[in-house]
Amino acid sequence: MEPPTDPVDARFQAASDQTLLVSFGDRIAAETHDRVRSLLASLQDAPIAATRNLHPAYCSLLIKFDPLRTTHEAIEREVRDRIVRQDTTTAAAGRQVEIPLCYGGEFGPDLAPLAELRHLSIDDLIRTHSQAAYTVYFLGFVPGFAYLGTVPDTIAAPRLSSPRRRVEAGSVGIAGRQTGIYPCAVPGGWRLIGRTPLPLFRIDRQPMALLAPGDEVRFRPICGDEFVRIKEADG
Repeated sequence: MEPPTDPVDARFQAASDQTLLVSFGDRIAAETHDRVRSLLASLQDAPIAATRNLHPAYCSLLIKFDPLRTTHEAIEREVRDRIVRQDTTTAAAGRQVEIPLCYGGEFGPDLAPLAELRHLSIDDLIRTHSQAAYTVYFLGFVPGFAYLGTVPDTIAAPRLSSPRRRVEAGSVGIAGRQTGIYPCAVPGGWRLIGRTPLPLFRIDRQPMALLAPGDEVRFRPICGDEFVRIKEADG
């Protein structure tokens, strides 16, 4: 006799004594991330008792809870029930956000090498990157760093073999089929193709991060003069 089929096609894993990882596969895809955002919305709208924080990613949601008040098993039971009812819970639609981006030069030192690597002209690479729409999958690494996907195959490229010690705030890079924006000056190994003058993270703004999971981003190519004008206006 065959065992009963589990109606919940998710994987549960105790990531620590106070975290439970709920995974919906291992592939970066919009439909998978929709499930992550739907579960996140459910747990935000009606929190499970004793949960402390929720951390969404591409294909998973990490749930942090108080281990003195509940257990992994209790959290999993509640999450399973939420997933079964997930089709009745939809995440709010994300915003359409345009990001001005100055490609190449001092702002994008990897633009020309990447174009050569992918056998494209610089104009073709810029056109391909700026014409695509990117979903904000999650924020991480540092506050406000948005992981965006997916980059067209024609301009995808691995990370640099040796990370830079400093990447300036606003820098936009490519790593694999991801593109992302550095909100502050930090070390980084993504291939830098340009920089935006917009502040991605400000402690004097609510919300502090410019982007949020579920937003759709498009990049608008700008020249150096416009970069300076926008930078001064936002300064």
